[in-house]
Amino acid sequence: MFVGGWIIAAGLMPAACSGAAEIAVIVSSKSPVSSITPNQVADIFLARIATFPTGARAVPIDQPEGSPVRDEFYEKTARKSVTQLRAYWLNLIFTGKGEPPVVAADGEAVKRAVVNNPNAVGYIRTDLLDDSVKMLLLLP
Repeated sequence: MFVGGWIIAAGLMPAACSGAAEIAVIVSSKSPVSSITPNQVADIFLARIATFPTGARAVPIDQPEGSPVRDEFYEKTARKSVTQLRAYWLNLIFTGKGEPPVVAADGEAVKRAVVNNPNAVGYIRTDLLDDSVKMLLLLP
């Protein structure tokens, strides 16, 4: 029984360690957008809507496929696994109903893209936050 507890605890440690930093949904510090819900974020990143709640055009900037922060972001906002997300985009692309967001190289590149475009929205680990961006939503 004691050994089983160790096996379970050891099995959970990698998941707990990989999600150490929280995820921040960000826009440029100059953006007029000041708040957003997780559902609105999911709708923007899944090409269901093309605007912020304010009516301004939204340009989602994604993290690379295979990135742990990307996987966690879509699980927390859209409730989609990697496999479900891939199938979702294949369907939209095949039917001509949508295209996935522009993909940046990493969190720093997402931040730079957001800073340089007042319509851009992205997500990064909270340890990358600085005064150049505004956090709209925190995903614990």
